[in-house]
Parts: sequence; structure tokens; C-alpha cells
Amino acid sequence: MNIKRKLYQYCIDFLDKRIDAAREAIRVAQESANDETKSSAGDKYETGRAMMQLEIEKNATQLEEALKQKKILDSINIEIQPLKIQNGSLVFTDQGNFFLAISVGLVVIEDKSFAVVSAQSPIGSRLIGLKSGDTFSFGNKTYKVGQFA
Repeated sequence: MNIKRKLYQYCIDFLDKRIDAAREAIRVAQESANDETKSSAGDKYETGRAMMQLEIEKNATQLEEALKQKKILDSINIEIQPLKIQNGSLVFTDQGNFFLAISVGLVVIEDKSFAVVSAQSPIGSRLIGLKSGDTFSFGNKTYKVGQFA
């Protein structure tokens, strides 16, 4: 399905941007910390280095999370037609459309909105294992699964 392939590619591009941004932020923070070493002395130097170290750690955590999500994406085979909804499924319901992969949010493809969610998210975990015609409740709504791929 063309929409499924486009959503999958959107997720890849989304993660690639996050990974690149985190790596760049780490590089910049490391350069700033190195510059602090050259230009400062005393307490100001220590404060600057500590702030840059915190920035590096924050971005390293974000990078690690993005790389974990990339592994999840890499494990998805979008070419298969599953018997039940699973990670990588494109799901149409009477209350909205979903793509189970990673948490990205709302994405519009070919004039249709899709909630791109992880299988571990509250709604994603309710979708896993369902088939066409099944229903589930989430929030104050009851959803009926239509077709999925």
C-alpha cells in the first residue's frame, strides 16, 4: 500500500532529523566546553563546563532514544499482510486512522490524517492483536476496526 510506504518513510526521515540534530547539539556543546577551557578561569570556567556537560548528557539521552526507535523501525516489514494488527500495521477505524510504528503524532498523507503511534502507546497497545470488525474503547470513544494492512 502506497500510503503505508509513505508513512514508513516519513518515520525514517523524522528519526534521521532527530538523530542528526542530537549529534550536532552534542558536537556544539563539546566545542563550547572546549572553548571554555581555553578562555576562562576559576568558578566561571567550572560553571560553563558543567552547563555544557549537562547539555551533552541531555542530547546524548535524546540520541539514544532516537536510535532505539530507529531499531524498532528497522524491525518492521511493511510489505507483509498480517492476519492481526501488529507493529507496522496501517489501521483504518470509524474514529480515525493509525500507523503503528513510533510516536510521531498526526501526519497527513494524500489528504488523509494518520495518528502515527508506537505499539507501546495507550492506543497502540489496544490495537495490537485486533482484526477487522473488532471494537475497542479508548477515552470516551468506541472504535471499530475497518481494514488494516
